[in-house]
Amino acid sequence: MMVGRLRKMKVGILFAITLVLATVEEVRSDGDQPLSKIAVHRALSALHDKAYVKASPELLGLKGETSVWVNLQFSSPHPSNDDWIGVFSPANFSASTCAAENSWMTAPFLCSAPIKYQHANYSSPRYQDTGRGSLKLQLINQRSDFSFALFSGGLSNPKLVAVSGRVTFANPKAPVYPRLAQGKMWNEMTVTWTSGYALGEATPFVEWGQKGGDLVRSPAGTLTFDRNSMCGAPARTVGWRDPGYIHTAFLKELWPNTVYIYKLGHKLSDGSYVFSQQYQFRASPYPGQNSPQSIVIFGDMGKDEEDGSNEYNNFQRGSLNTTKQLIRDLKNIDIVFHIGDICYANGYLSQWDQFTAQVEPIASSVPYMVASGNHERDWPNSGSFFGSTDSGGECGVLAQNMFYVPAENREKFWYSTDYGMFRFCIANTEHDWREGTEQYKFIENCFATVDRQKQPWLIFLAHRVLGYSSASFYVAEGSFEEPMGRESLQKLWQKYKVDIAVYGHVHNYERTCPIYENICTSKEKQHYVGNLNGTIHVVAGGGGASLATFAPINTIWSIFKDYDYGFVKMTAFDHSNLLFEYKKSSDGKVYDSFRISKNYRDILACSIDSCPSTAMAS
Repeated sequence: MMVGRLRKMKVGILFAITLVLATVEEVRSDGDQPLSKIAVHRALSALHDKAYVKASPELLGLKGETSVWVNLQFSSPHPSNDDWIGVFSPANFSASTCAAENSWMTAPFLCSAPIKYQHANYSSPRYQDTGRGSLKLQLINQRSDFSFALFSGGLSNPKLVAVSGRVTFANPKAPVYPRLAQGKMWNEMTVTWTSGYALGEATPFVEWGQKGGDLVRSPAGTLTFDRNSMCGAPARTVGWRDPGYIHTAFLKELWPNTVYIYKLGHKLSDGSYVFSQQYQFRASPYPGQNSPQSIVIFGDMGKDEEDGSNEYNNFQRGSLNTTKQLIRDLKNIDIVFHIGDICYANGYLSQWDQFTAQVEPIASSVPYMVASGNHERDWPNSGSFFGSTDSGGECGVLAQNMFYVPAENREKFWYSTDYGMFRFCIANTEHDWREGTEQYKFIENCFATVDRQKQPWLIFLAHRVLGYSSASFYVAEGSFEEPMGRESLQKLWQKYKVDIAVYGHVHNYERTCPIYENICTSKEKQHYVGNLNGTIHVVAGGGGASLATFAPINTIWSIFKDYDYGFVKMTAFDHSNLLFEYKKSSDGKVYDSFRISKNYRDILACSIDSCPSTAMAS
């Protein structure tokens, strides 16, 4: 009976695909990284003695602030609506700091892209008439000084007209932007942060303890990398920027559910200390603990600029809105999963600092777990499963260093983590996941080793859609998934009764019925009771990047679609009841939801293609 239904469905799908191929011309694209629009190699000096850029204040962060607004006043004797302001860091970007590629070539005037830019008439609509303008730009502490440059000639033929004086933070090397993550043990929290202090200059540590109790200091390891670690341009050319030093401390033997306070610290070689502000977090619950636990999941958020600079394919409002909604609801969130396409730096390394600054209020308070996406990892001939240039030459190095994940090998980036009644199995879709591979064995082991009596909620996370999606580009390929996505994995989802699988990559929201081999295993849509007999697949790639359209067809298995920015939240109330919610980033309200109610015996029960062996003997 199932075979017959499947055959009829395939015929219907083939007919629908024929219609889609005739109408859909969409290609997969997230737009160009805004900094890539600047023709850095064509830049020329055209300094004019009557042009100027003035910045104030010149000394930032006197009270320890890591983000400050700077006021600019500028003027040009020959203004144009193509003029723009670039923010450079380090401040000295003249030819004397650039190395020629070989002895018979002249060094370029510019050897690095700015960290951000804005059009000169952005807040001065009469700039072309008056030749005078002003801007307010936000700077974050990025381990070096800054200068502001006025260019004519547009982005394609930049000519330097004027440059400001040097602007700097009081301590540009200060420890900043802590990122929490689950450790390899349930009672371990890791703290990762960035600073300008090399190992010979200072010793990094975290000072921490229970709120109101004694504090201890845990040492931190230090990592960095150089331009040669990058796989290609722009990451090893105009997008390169010194990443500073990335420190990670491991806070161990935590008491479950206990609030801890912590500070980032460095002991300098002269015996003095530098500290960050104080932060706090709540330790994870014991695996299987019966208490309400709330999880947030999304993908493809990217970064935004509060000052409106670096407009990136008109998607940044979604990124900021998602961030702001999570901050507003932070007291009701226990852990966050950002499942790939993290900041879309695409080889412009300065953007990673700006992203960690954007999510600091979240990542400093709850574990911020990440997965690898195409915009972090993919590069030709670098070992990635897909040979695109989506990472801009980063080939995974930035993601692997900027964020900690409890993986056996962070280059491979697949891992599992437990949170109370949840087991999460996080795949890396930029490496091969098919049957017989190392990753496939990891995924099965992750499913097989969880004690479902204590952790009934089994969740699969991945960047690319290995399950089901009605995105136009997938339907045009005739797959409704990443090609070869679910063919090997669906028998594992079914065998181990995975409750929910969540993906990014497709920039919208979609939820399926509980499904196995293209067939809905339940007609229910809002409240599932007992054995699901399949897995519910969710696309949650609307974190902030430019939205992806749906194909103009409707499948039986697609329950809810939304062409908008948003994120999902799962709340396990106890071992038997889970609430799933989809919220829009624009207002934080719930637009789709369902409940699952089940008991341990439902997990043990026989289901389609997942019946345990039995004996005739009594």
